[in-house]
Amino acid sequence: MIYLKDWVSAASIFGFLIVLQSPVTVYGSGFGIFTQGASALGQADAVVAHANGPSTIFFNPALLHQLPSTQIEIGTTLLFPSRDFKNATTGGTTSTEDKLYYPSSLYVSHTFNDKISAGVGLFNPFGLGTEWNGGWEGRYIATISKIETFNINPVVSYQITPDLAFAAGLDVILLNAALEKKVNLSGIGLPDANQKFEGDGNGVGYNLGVAYNVGQGISIGASYRSEVEIDVKGNVNFTIPTAPAPIDGILAANMPNAGGKTTITLPRQLLAGIAYKANDTLTVETGFRWEDWRSFKESKVELSQPVSGQTTITDARNWHDTFAINIGGKYRLNDTFTLLTGYLFGWNPVPDSTFEPAIPDANTHLFCLGTDMTLGNVTLTMSYAYQLQQERNKQNDVGGAAGSTANGTYNADIHLLGFSVKHQF
Repeated sequence: MIYLKDWVSAASIFGFLIVLQSPVTVYGSGFGIFTQGASALGQADAVVAHANGPSTIFFNPALLHQLPSTQIEIGTTLLFPSRDFKNATTGGTTSTEDKLYYPSSLYVSHTFNDKISAGVGLFNPFGLGTEWNGGWEGRYIATISKIETFNINPVVSYQITPDLAFAAGLDVILLNAALEKKVNLSGIGLPDANQKFEGDGNGVGYNLGVAYNVGQGISIGASYRSEVEIDVKGNVNFTIPTAPAPIDGILAANMPNAGGKTTITLPRQLLAGIAYKANDTLTVETGFRWEDWRSFKESKVELSQPVSGQTTITDARNWHDTFAINIGGKYRLNDTFTLLTGYLFGWNPVPDSTFEPAIPDANTHLFCLGTDMTLGNVTLTMSYAYQLQQERNKQNDVGGAAGSTANGTYNADIHLLGFSVKHQF
């Protein structure tokens, strides 16, 4: 009997599940997102050592004691990504489809007394997507990769001394994904099949924060988020082209719709910064972010029934931990307007050996500008950032057979436009 695995490898069939862990990055390494506040974006996220509104719930909840009374902040960031591929041999080019993404956030903070503050945040810590057209040469690696995560993050902060504060909270993360790629059937004279995975899962972690006022206008801060393990369950469905008997039966038997599951371990994250408040109008901060992508050593996928004769497949990823460094500041022009600016450089965690187009990550430059406009108890913020990724070359066998590896150069940039509204009661 002829089996489907004679025409297409199991890796080609299962590989699309791997991109569950590989969407577009937004000035976070891997698939992290750091668009958790428009004012923070305007300062390139250099807001770990000084309070910057309720979004400090994400960046460093130990700073909550600096926010008087009750405050609410809601915001979103419009993302306009562009990725280009140039074949190393032919010089042919392909670009991703034009898409708009809008990770959003909601924060509520409240100061109970001079010792205890609390808050809750809802934001997107990981996700977004990559969408290549269905006919591009890397279609057997990835066409559409979309993932969303939602973090429900309650926190409590305690002022230990007048200069030292500590905070702790929970990360309740919900995840859903929709992923597609093609299966090569040209060996039997048929057009590509399409495979799609849809799944979801959830997990729980924790976060900590500490802030210390050194004096003379200097303050330091740090925050930590734990690993979060998420069991993702869903279904894989195949769309198979029309074929004559008995090929149609063989295809149906070897590519059945099935349940699929995998486990994602979201990485530990450490943010730290040192801020200097020169006077009532100028504050500057510099710091770093560490992300432990070593948790992404491999991808293991299990199916509820055999596909091409296999129910489990494991692929090495071998990502490494990585850093970003940033500097930012704000200058208050008057009682209404405050100018924001910042710069960030981030290293990527993806080694050359497993680099692939579902997440063509690269070292990143981020240039930021913004403004806060305060009108009574309401503050409106608008920020713009331009993310430029350094050129990345793919020269490996990810993708299988020659002609399916999409080896060549990858370039990307993203325009980000952030908006937020804050109200103090």
